[in-house]
Amino acid sequence: MNGADAIIKCLEEENVKYVFGYPGVAICPFYNSILSSDIKTVLVRTEQSAAHAASGLARTTGEVGVCAVTSGPGATNLITGIATAFADSIPLVCITGQVNSSLLGSDVFQEADITGAVESFVKYSYLVRNVNDIPRIMKEAFHIASTGRKGPVLIDIPIDVQNATIKNYKYPDSLSMRTYKPTVKGNYGQLKKLVNALEKAKKPIICVGGGISLSGANDELLKFIEKNNIPVVSTMMGIGAVATKHPLYFGMVGNNGKPYANKAMNESDTLVMVGARVADRAINSPDIVMSNKVLIHIDVDPAEIGKNCGPTIPIVGDAKAIFEDLNKEEFKTDTEGWIKELNQYKTELEIKRNPDKNFTDPEYFIKTISDKMDENAIYVADVGQNQIWSCSFHEVKKGKFLTSGGMGTMGYSIPAAMGANLADSKRQVIAVCGDGSFQMSMCELATIKQENVPVKIVVLKNNFLGMVREYQHYTYKDNYSVVNLNDYPNLCAIAKAYDMEYVKIANNDDVLSGIDKLLKTDGPCICEVLVNPLDLVK
Repeated sequence: MNGADAIIKCLEEENVKYVFGYPGVAICPFYNSILSSDIKTVLVRTEQSAAHAASGLARTTGEVGVCAVTSGPGATNLITGIATAFADSIPLVCITGQVNSSLLGSDVFQEADITGAVESFVKYSYLVRNVNDIPRIMKEAFHIASTGRKGPVLIDIPIDVQNATIKNYKYPDSLSMRTYKPTVKGNYGQLKKLVNALEKAKKPIICVGGGISLSGANDELLKFIEKNNIPVVSTMMGIGAVATKHPLYFGMVGNNGKPYANKAMNESDTLVMVGARVADRAINSPDIVMSNKVLIHIDVDPAEIGKNCGPTIPIVGDAKAIFEDLNKEEFKTDTEGWIKELNQYKTELEIKRNPDKNFTDPEYFIKTISDKMDENAIYVADVGQNQIWSCSFHEVKKGKFLTSGGMGTMGYSIPAAMGANLADSKRQVIAVCGDGSFQMSMCELATIKQENVPVKIVVLKNNFLGMVREYQHYTYKDNYSVVNLNDYPNLCAIAKAYDMEYVKIANNDDVLSGIDKLLKTDGPCICEVLVNPLDLVK
């Protein structure tokens, strides 16, 4: 058995089913060895997409996503995908080939110090120098990626180490890392303080982030809020933690959130932040928002607690374990008047749009497709105006809402949707993007077709980089700079080039029939939705 064989054996031990990647000489021993395995390989068309596709799989299954690329430009192209996963705490193991270890530091062909380059975007990285270390390193990598605050781990393996003979291969049954012991259970004394605070509260609210779904705490959270009648708002990454039409859910907070959600959080007297970073996109002025209230911050990562705002009651631990413990506690809350007040805000502050009848109204389109999608469907939003419209108007029932929140990476939706669909072929998966973000990953249409992935791709087309154009509209008084996409590409021709079905929705009159045609298509399909270039998210 050589090093490459050992890596594949380790992946089998971790029940890995898919590896997304792009080969090159430095990773060829790995891709040669994987031919003897039942692990399915997926050839993406650019390395960044390998990380996004692995992310889509990880977020769908809760397992660690795996990608593998070659050295030099292959590895550096992967960095944006790694950074995207790191910002949203998605568990990945990213394997990169490397030049011969005796040549490291010589600036030879396709050498790049990838472990140094990704230092700020990974939980941990390894440069494998001894082939006999492979089983331990692989075990540690999967453990680190999938525990505590989840995230990507990089393993850089020189080609000579992949080809070297390993002695006495044995995959560890367990491990103990002295410097890595994440806290799972919340401190009981702190939990009692939380319960006491909620009992005294007149206007409590829970703000959930992506940590709820990452820890698999959705059911425990739902049980807690229904049992104690406590309202919930969410960050962008927290969308879907509670069904969007649940009577206790009051929308997304933040710069592009619902006005009534922001008002609810501002006026609360007791705010419980769970699995959220208190970052600027969700809370622009923490000191103002958090004044005159009890702030309880729950996070598995102790570094996040107090980083942007000092909590009254800090609790370190896994959200699922904490809500399991909280559901054992019996206490009383009186929130009927507060919830009535929030429902009044919801009625009064809902933004009324005035769409152009010559185009498709994004609100009408997204609400309609949400209504017609399967209950457990996965909706993957890209970045830009399409993302904000999706956050505002998509209804999550029992499915998932995926997007790039922390990094805001354009081109995320198509490869992530592909990974999600491969992870669970029985679930309906929709990727929604703009014509700008579509062009950043349209090369993956070839992968989708090659792998026969029935992803439905919606392109909200307005011929502009809409979000930047909107910023220039407000900030520079319509002095637009490098945002005009000039009505390219021809999406009908693109669909034909990739042997995909094509649907065009020009205005609201086409919405019902167009969506029906899109969702009834057996294979992958591109749906072009014409949106007014001057339509704004605000």
